[in-house]
Amino acid sequence: MSMKVTLDHEGCIGCGLCVSVCPAVFRLAADGRAEVSDPPVSGEEQEKCRAAAQNCPVSVIAVEG
Repeated sequence: MSMKVTLDHEGCIGCGLCVSVCPAVFRLAADGRAEVSDPPVSGEEQEKCRAAAQNCPVSVIAVEG
């Protein structure tokens, strides 16, 4: 089963935590804020995405599935 990950780009502060926790799914855009690089997410990356969402300091990551 795959999960859907979304990120509120405008609310992101660019701390890079999500990129360091799950680089297969998140990346920093040219403006320094994070973005989702490869949805949907499946397999071992799901737990990493949940950890990124739970630890995001501005709570801009949403995980469904």
